[in-house]
Amino acid sequence: MTGQHLLSVDDLGREGIAEVLRVADAFAEVERRSIPKVPTLRGRVVATLFFEESTRTRWSFETAAKRLSADVLSFSAASSSVKKGESLRDTVETIVAMGIDAVVVRHPSSGAPHQVAGWIGDRSHVLNAGDGWHEHPTQALLDCFTVRQVLAERRGESPAGIECFEGLRVLVVGDVRHSRVARSQVLAYHALGAEVTLAAPGSLLPPSLEGWPVTVAADFDRALGDAQVVSLLRLQTERGSGAFVPSLREYTAGWGLTNSRVRSLADDVIVTHPGPMVRGVEIAGDVADLPVTVATLQVTNGVAVRMAVLFLLLGAAGGSVPSVPAGERQEAAAHGEDPEGAKVSAGG
Repeated sequence: MTGQHLLSVDDLGREGIAEVLRVADAFAEVERRSIPKVPTLRGRVVATLFFEESTRTRWSFETAAKRLSADVLSFSAASSSVKKGESLRDTVETIVAMGIDAVVVRHPSSGAPHQVAGWIGDRSHVLNAGDGWHEHPTQALLDCFTVRQVLAERRGESPAGIECFEGLRVLVVGDVRHSRVARSQVLAYHALGAEVTLAAPGSLLPPSLEGWPVTVAADFDRALGDAQVVSLLRLQTERGSGAFVPSLREYTAGWGLTNSRVRSLADDVIVTHPGPMVRGVEIAGDVADLPVTVATLQVTNGVAVRMAVLFLLLGAAGGSVPSVPAGERQEAAAHGEDPEGAKVSAGG
């Protein structure tokens, strides 16, 4: 993984995505330990700068940073000087002046993390945690990680590579028009060799799909039966989605994963959802609880993937997590940490 920031899946490319998934494998092992913590980023400071609330994403990034032993500063626009009229740039400059190593930015305006990165330059690292309708790169990465993990477990294999994505049929369903997750998913799955199809009412597709490496399903139910991965999207009502459908009942009847539609799914399908799920709208409550639906596993894997991204941006200069000198081992043990950390290689 190269570059100062992670603003888009395009910043990674195929090999960069593969590298994140490989490193996340090691941190998933850390997550399964009795004390899931390593000293990899001790002394580093990560700030979560959220101008738009998202409990899952914020907690996931903050948990990831803390398990890497970084210090975490949590910023919320609702309780900050922004309420007093402070500009985004002044807020960012104030945070960077405190010696912050990485800034995780979530903002309702598309392009805001790119603007922040322009102001910061090489003084810190910027990670896009979701910007407007644009992108949500770490969500797409954790979706890919989860799909790869499930496929490997079903085959009794270790998820060593990305070959499982070649020709994989992925169906993205729902409010594509307003979804930053969909945009990042399309970029990530396509980069890995998957075939991506979109299924949505015309009003919830982007005004133009020029340049999108996708096809649009002519028949939703037929596309469901052909898909190996079904990625459901929530209606983005806070971004005006309600005005694009006649009613929630009609949307569910036409595009929801209902109990009757489950019968058309392949036996080995994987159903993903970035959360929060609205049961009874895009997915029936009973379907949400089926083993094929891996939304809870996605949340778990989100921590490992974000640990991998933070490590690759902040701690991978030496190629692997450094071992701890003997004098520091007792201190680490006293704090309940694994003094050696996860032995991962930035190059796989």
